[in-house]
Amino acid sequence: MKLSELLAGQNHRILQGDPAETHVTAGTAFDADRAAPGSLFIAVPGHLEGGPGTVAPVLARGAAAVIVEDGYVLPGTVEGACVVQVPDVRSTAAVVTSRYYGEPGRRMDVVAVTGTNGKTSVSYMVESVLRISQGVRAGVIGTAGSRIGDELIPMPRSVLTTPESPDLQYLLGCMRDREVATVVLEATSMGLLTHRVDRTFVDVGVFTNLSQDHLDDHGTMDNYRDAKLRLFQGLCRHAVVNSDDPVGARIATMMPGAVTTYALDTEADYRATDLVVDASGTRFTLHHGGRKYPAAVPAPGKFSVANALATVAACHFLGHDLAGLVSALERMPQIPGRFERVTTAGGTSVIVDYAHSPDSLDKVLGTIRDFARGKVITVFGCGGDRDTTKRAEMGRIAGTYSDLCVLTSDNPRNEDPEAILDQVAPGIEGTGTPYERLADRRRAIGFALSAAGPEDVVLIAGKGSEPYQIVGDALLPFSDMATVRELITVSAAQGLPSPR
Repeated sequence: MKLSELLAGQNHRILQGDPAETHVTAGTAFDADRAAPGSLFIAVPGHLEGGPGTVAPVLARGAAAVIVEDGYVLPGTVEGACVVQVPDVRSTAAVVTSRYYGEPGRRMDVVAVTGTNGKTSVSYMVESVLRISQGVRAGVIGTAGSRIGDELIPMPRSVLTTPESPDLQYLLGCMRDREVATVVLEATSMGLLTHRVDRTFVDVGVFTNLSQDHLDDHGTMDNYRDAKLRLFQGLCRHAVVNSDDPVGARIATMMPGAVTTYALDTEADYRATDLVVDASGTRFTLHHGGRKYPAAVPAPGKFSVANALATVAACHFLGHDLAGLVSALERMPQIPGRFERVTTAGGTSVIVDYAHSPDSLDKVLGTIRDFARGKVITVFGCGGDRDTTKRAEMGRIAGTYSDLCVLTSDNPRNEDPEAILDQVAPGIEGTGTPYERLADRRRAIGFALSAAGPEDVVLIAGKGSEPYQIVGDALLPFSDMATVRELITVSAAQGLPSPR
């Protein structure tokens, strides 16, 4: 495709070459080592694997063209290469990459889910209920990678929930080419703020909730909220919002006539009442359009019901049969790393959940406390190089609901794990709940399982289905659920009453 066609309508200045004579034939890239001969390299300031400092070597390797940001000074010329300058490389990148792949979002139903909690759960639920109820071929892009049904789409390893625009548009193109009917993607605050979701042509934007998180990125809650709200400022044609959350009411005023609401505690288009919660799930009555539908989800808690309402509302708006969607909810498989449960031979319930913010930890532990017959033991930590103001608060919440806490590492990144635990510990100490400190996460999980007996519940919080620990800049293989299953298996093989 001609670079001039990709840039049509975009404010740009030519530094060298001719966009009308430049053909992009090998994709687009932010990462210098992924820029191939014939590709378009987009030099994003601050991007660790690329950026303006890598322009010269990328051009020398044969990239067809480079897009740089205003202020960039070309160090020399490379014969045959085209270099153009734009005011904002990220917003331009979203346009040109979408065009390069043929604007694939226009060819499918696209659901984008944003909010502090529930993005992954709603994404899995949308894919599951569409597949179960009507056999719809759906794709998912988010925390656990990108997949069509159970088949993962191979991509370079990344910690980004919302991929950068070249990767996101490539994935959408793959899904379109494989006849996917619906794509559901997780839209993070940083993904929205940095234009990754631009030009995906979202049909339904879902807002779940807003609570403290990511202040290391945004500084204030107002900035964090405003980043989330970008999804509803021209990036989606319809919104499904949680009207129990104050931000949901704000979205309704931003998109008059294009908002569907759901709630548990306030009046809404989709509402749930008569909740009955136990360890296996939640039964409830769904209200919509003057009718009642008996419903159930295989996950305990009000938050699980709220996610189910968001799912049903989004899918129903897209034209799918409501009764079939409600029926499919009960038949969904467990969502990996989201209140994912396993029971030991000794009768201990073990739950792995992604809860890594004060609000999500409070909701998960509150739900567990409601149905737990024995002790509640919580294994958790706080991420390094992230918002430090939530650490003591998470300690307080864990101590309030738990009979025993086990502090451990949760992606320490470039911080000293013990220094992180030092900041969490005062919150627990204020509750008087006993706790242990074991920075080694495997040992911490083993200790918690050893301390648990029949009818006790062990919650392992913070990482969910993540398959790694981030230590420094390295992604070290580690899975909470895989570790639990391994320890349980070893214990059973050795005839021990509980694993260490």
